[in-house]
Amino acid sequence: MFKIYQKYIIINYLKKFINTSLIFLLLIFILNVLEEINFFKDLNVSFYYPYFLTFLNIPITLFEIFPFIFLISTQFFFYDLFKKDELNLLKKNGLSNLKIVQILFFLSIFIGIFNVLIYYNIASKLKFYYSDIKNSFSNDNKYLAMVTDNGLWIKDEINDKKFIIKSKLIQDTILIENVINEFSPEFKLIRTIQSAKIDISDNEWIVHNPSITINNRTENIIGIIKISSNFNSKIINNLFSNISSFDIFKLYDLKKDYQKFGYSTDELRIQILKLFSTPFFYGIFTLFSIAIMFNLTKNKSLLFHIIIGVLLSVLIYYVNFIFNSLGNNGKIPVYPSVFFPLLIISTLSLIGLVNINEK
Repeated sequence: MFKIYQKYIIINYLKKFINTSLIFLLLIFILNVLEEINFFKDLNVSFYYPYFLTFLNIPITLFEIFPFIFLISTQFFFYDLFKKDELNLLKKNGLSNLKIVQILFFLSIFIGIFNVLIYYNIASKLKFYYSDIKNSFSNDNKYLAMVTDNGLWIKDEINDKKFIIKSKLIQDTILIENVINEFSPEFKLIRTIQSAKIDISDNEWIVHNPSITINNRTENIIGIIKISSNFNSKIINNLFSNISSFDIFKLYDLKKDYQKFGYSTDELRIQILKLFSTPFFYGIFTLFSIAIMFNLTKNKSLLFHIIIGVLLSVLIYYVNFIFNSLGNNGKIPVYPSVFFPLLIISTLSLIGLVNINEK
């Protein structure tokens, strides 16, 4: 059973956490609905579409900023303790600063476990529906690409011709072992092109040494031919970058498909590692915020706390973003890209919490 002081600390912290989350949720809603209204302004859709899509999108956005919500919530929690002099009252009843730190640290980890196992999987499902609906308005489904156990499949339409392309592997900007079926607008087969190597650096694909079959007659060409496409390597990479719409189980399934296909799994591995480290990340952000409160902003105004919290959140976000980007691009290994920013914050937090009971 929880002791009275434990219940008091937990309940008050949860109140601050919920209130801060609601404030961020409102801000996200306002910004997102304005973006959706702008997107639909020239489309003939019902007025509720922007609000419905916003409802689908904001849970995953909120999940991504939860670490900063923990940071700011902790600041608000200790601001009240300092302002009401409740910290000294708790000390007089035998509750040390370290004990409060422990309670908040493990509470943050518990919330993190719930967020990863329950909240994230629901939010990612809603994000998937959001992306699906949004894409249906972004194009008329002429241009599609997907990864399966058999490789990369592309459906394209350009210059009044339809293309179905199947490739076994992708290496940087090169498609390996390819079959291109070219159809008329009525979906009548015009020709089939087979090539071991296609350079898709830009929208003018370079097909090396193709075998072209027309009416059951095959011609082998030594050299190159060019095919226009709506796709290039950058576009294809971006198509598979919205991994926030995949739940944990889908991430693992997609990782297996990418490995069979030869597509880089670094981004998926980073996302999986980030999810599994999320509870600890929440706990460290809470410790970091406590260290700030006891060492830098103990006697400052509420506005000062808010400004410091926002500035630190932005700074940490960009540090994290830089390391994740370096990991996605293969500039640094996957594990350092995820855990090095966490190590930095952990070190600063532990330094700030030295002799915490004497503060």
